[in-house]
Amino acid sequence: MSRPSTTSRPTHVRKGSFALWGDVADPVVITVADLREGWDQHRAEVVFDCAKAGPQHHAFEGPLLREVVTVARPEFDPSRRKERSRFLLAVNGDDGHHTVLSWAEIDADFCGAPILLATRMDDEDLDVAGAQLVVPSDRCGARYVSAVTGIWVGTCRLPELAPSGD
Repeated sequence: MSRPSTTSRPTHVRKGSFALWGDVADPVVITVADLREGWDQHRAEVVFDCAKAGPQHHAFEGPLLREVVTVARPEFDPSRRKERSRFLLAVNGDDGHHTVLSWAEIDADFCGAPILLATRMDDEDLDVAGAQLVVPSDRCGARYVSAVTGIWVGTCRLPELAPSGD
């Protein structure tokens, strides 16, 4: 894994790698090879409904998203559940597709969803194509993001509402 020189997102990542940045102590650029070598691999046999192509059947392998993201050390106190539950993850792909997840979806104290950053799809390596976000519990494929280029981790606060004049 290579470390960017600043805490902001790198302006360019190589094909087959992605930046992990945001409200984190250690922003990092990770390759598919890093994902395969640095974390336990999990397998998910999935079926999801694609709006254009109908039902899709695939087998994915890769590490759990929650384990990968912790390498960047999100800036929350891990012992404080309410603090962790405020965090979001925005995942971008090289085709412009993106999705948002909540930390609570992946956190073992909450939903604990086994969401993957796939390194293999249907027994084919994704080193050149790039990692794929896999949400096995989804019935449609809208949150599957191919060729992940970035994962931003952070909080989103609602603007304060002004008191009504009533």
